[in-house]
Amino acid sequence: MIRSMRWKGAAFTVPFQLGFVFLYLLPIGYAVHESLFTERQSGLGLGGATTEFVGLDNYTQGLTDSAFMNSILRVVLFACVQIPMMLLISLLLALFLDALTSRAASRFRIVLLVPYMIPGVVAAIVWVNLYSPDVGPLTSIGKSLGLDWNFFAPSMVWPAIGNLLTWHGIGYNMVIIYSALQGVPRELFEAARLDGASELRIARSIKIPFVRGALVLTGLLSIIQMLQIFNEPALFRNITPQTVSDSFTPIMIIYNQAFNAGNYHYAAALSVLLALILGVASFLFYRLTSKEAD
Repeated sequence: MIRSMRWKGAAFTVPFQLGFVFLYLLPIGYAVHESLFTERQSGLGLGGATTEFVGLDNYTQGLTDSAFMNSILRVVLFACVQIPMMLLISLLLALFLDALTSRAASRFRIVLLVPYMIPGVVAAIVWVNLYSPDVGPLTSIGKSLGLDWNFFAPSMVWPAIGNLLTWHGIGYNMVIIYSALQGVPRELFEAARLDGASELRIARSIKIPFVRGALVLTGLLSIIQMLQIFNEPALFRNITPQTVSDSFTPIMIIYNQAFNAGNYHYAAALSVLLALILGVASFLFYRLTSKEAD
């Protein structure tokens, strides 16, 4: 009977297992397989192309590709600034909601989630138009305040993209942190208040330590998302190609190699390299934050 129940329980996971195999494992295996080959033109390039096995040559080329490595460094430096700021704002909003009544918190939570409900491409288009000096209101507002800013200038592109990503992501991260706050025993707050602790002290000494796991989770998800950033820089490139190059982020390089240059094998190798870098970065971040939590 126990064996039968185990088989019946395992049967419920079959749809997930099939989806995982066909939507994740097979594409990854195919990408790894394609990354081991390359296409070469015979003669003077007038003949047909032949596919040859080159082993790890594509990976060696990717690791020595200065444009690809610089794009990773560029995104990592940006993430070191944008992710902490976004998580800090999300944490403050979650603490604000936790201080409200449940009815008021539910209303504010819906309002703060609206930006996340908007698709990323649509949000990027909206903000690109807001940044536009021709049709956007931000330029005229800046001039009225004595600020002559250009959001498409080289010095303002990353702050403009960071503002967009923060606006779009704080609602999602705030909900995760707020859900963790709801799991904190209310008795701890009452005891702290009886001991004379202020609300600021309660937030710093009780609430924030209890939501450290949620902060680790949101930070991990943000790192994975940041290294795969594509939509926002691609839309900015349509407006200011002299500022945002086609090698601005790793995904933009992979996209150009695959669909513009037609070098699918090299693009597959870069995709695998980026996945490995994401895995290592996520592992290191989790280990470091777990040690701090311990």
